[in-house]
Amino acid sequence: MTIDINSVVSLNYKLSNHKTGAHIEETNSDNPLVFLFGVGQLMPEFEDNLQGKKAGDKFDFAIESANAYGPYSEDNIVMIPKTVFHTEEGKFNEDEIKVDAVVPMSDNEGNHMRGIVREINEEMVKMDFNHPLAGYDLHFSGDILAVREASKDELDHGHVHGEGGHQH
Repeated sequence: MTIDINSVVSLNYKLSNHKTGAHIEETNSDNPLVFLFGVGQLMPEFEDNLQGKKAGDKFDFAIESANAYGPYSEDNIVMIPKTVFHTEEGKFNEDEIKVDAVVPMSDNEGNHMRGIVREINEEMVKMDFNHPLAGYDLHFSGDILAVREASKDELDHGHVHGEGGHQH
């Protein structure tokens, strides 16, 4: 079976910075990437490069930052009053809010996001809401482990069930 819309794909990949070659992450046989193809879970260009491949095929491609996680933007750097990070006792939460900590937050409209603490001063916390890979051209290489048809339940729920997928 070849990879097409509504198929379940299992693959291993190595991800690196396309310009510098610096290693970013990789999967292995004990923990492959398993996903439902064509339902918008992954970058469109990532899926475009996999479509039509089958188990045993290898892949090797790059995706420019504009088509991956977008450019790094100074507009996503925000100064937030330290009081936002106070505990119930009214004290600044030093245990969790420290430089380089990743902090789950939500905006005024309830959208969830993760920010990285970049600086802390007397009154403010500088947060970076850029995706950690924003501004990077990415290079993926790897191999397709398995391709199968998605079950009706997987299609109804929009994600993979069972091994490597969501457990209900």
